[in-house]
Amino acid sequence: MGEINPNEVYTTSEAQSLLKVSNSTIKRFLKKGIIKANKIGGQYRILGKEILKAVSPDMERQAVNVYQTFKKKVKHKIKNW
Repeated sequence: MGEINPNEVYTTSEAQSLLKVSNSTIKRFLKKGIIKANKIGGQYRILGKEILKAVSPDMERQAVNVYQTFKKKVKHKIKNW
């Protein structure tokens, strides 16, 4: 498995293998909504396009923005402390 097909349905273990992340990271992604999935028969199924969204440059920019905002808040609190 190397290329992610946007129209294919993947299991969490396949997505984990494609993204090269741990099982706990995949669970965290699902819980936080970074990767959207449907639960079928007690197991998650993830569309390839959702995996691609998670690794897109837009997602990276969004993560950097969230980090920068958080960093500014922390610096502000420490400064006023």
